[in-house]
Amino acid sequence: MSHFSQIKTQIRNLTSLQSALTELGIDWKSGPTEVRGYKGLTHNAEVAIAQENGYDIGFAWNGQEYSLVADLQYWQQPWTVNRFLNEVTQRYAYHTVVNETAKQGFQIAEQQKNEDGSIRVVLQRWAS
Repeated sequence: MSHFSQIKTQIRNLTSLQSALTELGIDWKSGPTEVRGYKGLTHNAEVAIAQENGYDIGFAWNGQEYSLVADLQYWQQPWTVNRFLNEVTQRYAYHTVVNETAKQGFQIAEQQKNEDGSIRVVLQRWAS
């Protein structure tokens, strides 16, 4: 019986996900690769994060978005699962906005991290 949990996310862009993980200082490996779980079970993922205890965390494409895949019983991160997902999702959203608006000619004019952890970004585009 599989002990893997799959947690839905709103993450759809692999490049922004990888940028978010890197910015958060999380070592990750690009896939496709196998995420290790209980009793040698594995689950395929596009991104794998190795943990010191030998059990991995991964992000697997489910056809619509990247789900977090892990055996949560062996979660070994400095943050709780919810906090981890919140941090990754916030940085993912930031990178997605910056990358997509850059394609439309926008640049960051100002950015500020607020006390509540939110990020305020002001974008500008010069008309030609």
